[in-house]
Amino acid sequence: MNDIRVRFAPSPTGYLHIGGLRTALYNYLFAKKNGGKFVLRIEDTDQTRFVEGAIENLIDSLHWAGIQYDEGVFVEDGKIVEKGDFGPYVQSKRLNIYRKYVDELIEKGHAYYCFCSKERLDAIRDEQKMKGMVPKYDGFCRNVSIEDAKKRVAAGEDHVVRLKLPHNKDIHFHDLVRGDITINTNDIDDQVLLKSDGFPTYHMAVVVDDHLMGITHIVRGEEWLPSTPKHIYMYEAFGWEKPTYVHLPTVLNKERKKLSKRHGDVSVDDFKTKGYLPEGLVNYLALVGWSPDGNEEILTMEEMVEKFTFDRVSKTGGIFDKDKLDWVNSHYIKSESLERIKGMTLPYLIEAGYMDETFAKENSGWVDVLIETVREGLSTVTEVVDKVQFVFEEDLLYESDAYDEFLNNENGRILMESIVKEAKESEEITMDNAKDFMKKIQKNTGIKGKNLFMPTRVALTGSAHGPELVNVLYLLGNDKIAERAQKVLDIID
Repeated sequence: MNDIRVRFAPSPTGYLHIGGLRTALYNYLFAKKNGGKFVLRIEDTDQTRFVEGAIENLIDSLHWAGIQYDEGVFVEDGKIVEKGDFGPYVQSKRLNIYRKYVDELIEKGHAYYCFCSKERLDAIRDEQKMKGMVPKYDGFCRNVSIEDAKKRVAAGEDHVVRLKLPHNKDIHFHDLVRGDITINTNDIDDQVLLKSDGFPTYHMAVVVDDHLMGITHIVRGEEWLPSTPKHIYMYEAFGWEKPTYVHLPTVLNKERKKLSKRHGDVSVDDFKTKGYLPEGLVNYLALVGWSPDGNEEILTMEEMVEKFTFDRVSKTGGIFDKDKLDWVNSHYIKSESLERIKGMTLPYLIEAGYMDETFAKENSGWVDVLIETVREGLSTVTEVVDKVQFVFEEDLLYESDAYDEFLNNENGRILMESIVKEAKESEEITMDNAKDFMKKIQKNTGIKGKNLFMPTRVALTGSAHGPELVNVLYLLGNDKIAERAQKVLDIID
């Protein structure tokens, strides 16, 4: 068997879609598992849809996600470069190569020049739709002799080149996810291979590129499944060995529709900006359509490589569940080093105006406790802004039920009076002596257990549930503790 070579070949028409990231991930896992090579190729033959910066974003997104490829298109020192023995890896640089193979198909009788105008094609398709037929080209130019066709081309007549499929031929292929598939050529269109602007269509370029680059396995989305028979016929027409095909199920939203921008976040950048860790997103995304043998849910990249097989990939669309993603991501936030999570959360705390870089450096230990205090409850790192708000809030709001139950009574009054007095008179609260502070309050008031801790938490944070009280006392410090307890007394009075 040839050494395995796979490729990810996106179009630079926008930022990398989450479905595209999963396709790249499955290519990467399969290549790594089998000691193969992973190629990044850029399919930019549709120049009308090219988006400036899309290639750079694509490469940055793959690197951010930890998906490393072996050859193809890279960015170095701000410039796009190509590395590998099979370049160019950008299709717009390969036009002469495609032209050569288009001419070969024409000479062999497997393709033909088509001179039909857009108006004629539109009229045919409208008529077919009215008759309930599947719209497809009617083959009007199939029988134009090659001599006449070449004269018309030489005379400058607008034309395209179409694939000349044989009539009523069954095309068979095996898909590693979907099994054996047969499609008859009568159900397929004579695909345009070369457009009037001289650029190849996807269908022409992809076959030539995959063959010349030695691609052994084509792993792509299921939307390309209807096109595969055309591609296989072209391999046969050229006399080339066809690759193995793998068509992946679509990534769907909860309504079982394809993820789209109008339904929420869809680009890798969206999730990056929202504060997802690459490990969390990649781990979850791998499970949207694939499951390991043991049905584990938390997997490192190395574990995914070890366990990945296409026979565990589902035939049906995978549901992208943001709640499940949040659960997976929260696992990584909890298990990562505090230093890394601090580095990711600090920019959001600074942007929110809670601190500046100087404060963060001078009070590094305090900031460590702040982040450690709330990270257990974080699904994304951006949530840190809301989670730490209670520390910085000037006008604390109380959960009404909690206030009524724990503060608006005689027990609450006695407790707050003691907290105000102790906070003003005791030494500065630290992580080491915070428990002693509460012991003094208990000793002074005789209040203990739930009746001690719950009212204190509500008074200091506004909520009956939340972070460790020891951490809260340290983070707030004596002055804020006294202020907040006094505020409760003022309200009760």
